[in-house]
Amino acid sequence: MDAGLSRRMKALEYAEFGGNDRFRIAERELPHPGPDTLVVRVVAAGLNPVDYKIREGYLRGVIDTQLPAVPGWDVAGIVEKVGLDTPEFAVGDAVVAYARADVVQHGSLAEFMPVPVRTAAHKPEGVSFEQAAALPLTGLTALQSLERAGVRSGQTILIHGAAGGVGSFGVQLAKLRGAHVVGTASPRNHDYLRSLGAEPLAYGEGLVAAARELVPGGFDAIVDFAGGSSLDSASELLAPGGAVVSIADQRARTEFGGHSIWVRPDATQLAELAGLVASGDLHVEIAATYPLDEAAAAYAALEEGHTRGKIVVTV
Repeated sequence: MDAGLSRRMKALEYAEFGGNDRFRIAERELPHPGPDTLVVRVVAAGLNPVDYKIREGYLRGVIDTQLPAVPGWDVAGIVEKVGLDTPEFAVGDAVVAYARADVVQHGSLAEFMPVPVRTAAHKPEGVSFEQAAALPLTGLTALQSLERAGVRSGQTILIHGAAGGVGSFGVQLAKLRGAHVVGTASPRNHDYLRSLGAEPLAYGEGLVAAARELVPGGFDAIVDFAGGSSLDSASELLAPGGAVVSIADQRARTEFGGHSIWVRPDATQLAELAGLVASGDLHVEIAATYPLDEAAAAYAALEEGHTRGKIVVTV
């Protein structure tokens, strides 16, 4: 679409809360730049479970949504228009952003997206738009979780959900910090975890015994990217003085004195992550790509779960 010839764009939207059948491809007004907001022509958008949880209405009272809404916070694209005070970027720049706004309305599953400049970083030339779009929320979540857990060289840590989108970044970033990593995953993903540098453990019965055999003294940190019953065994596996962090279980904070993580946009950290991808030190696993017209099907695949890596929509 030529933005100079049309003031309309194509987007995936939903006009009421509910299931995947609420999605539709619609025409919407083009976004406009704000004082500190760019308009980005979307090339690729990364999908995250929080997108469909918002659509289903589960996060009402936590995250405000203005309907009809376009989902998506992860975006990679080209700056189409700059704001009044956005000197960091110029028209034509390739950017990546975790473009979370205070209200869900103008997401990345569209031809154009308004992007707060505080959320955006320059996309390195050696990183594809698809790789960049798969990076923001999951990469930042992993990095911020490790920082809150105080993970450092010489430690031994346990990562729950280690083969997922967040977990696979967590394993790699922890290894880059010099930590020894043990990760839980289904047996079909154990070879994948080994390729990332982690020692794999299977979920379920026998986990505690196997973990104790590997690390008799307990783990310096337990980082939970899976939720559910993952922290049930934390008191048995944590070393004295160890840290517990979770993105999905409040017990990390209420029972173990650790941290519950709600990822924050951080352009400096995102630039750091993109640089690691460009240098080859951080691998981005992409499970599948879909065109915008099939974005509802992409979300359906995401909702089925057990996806290794990220699902990306190209525009």
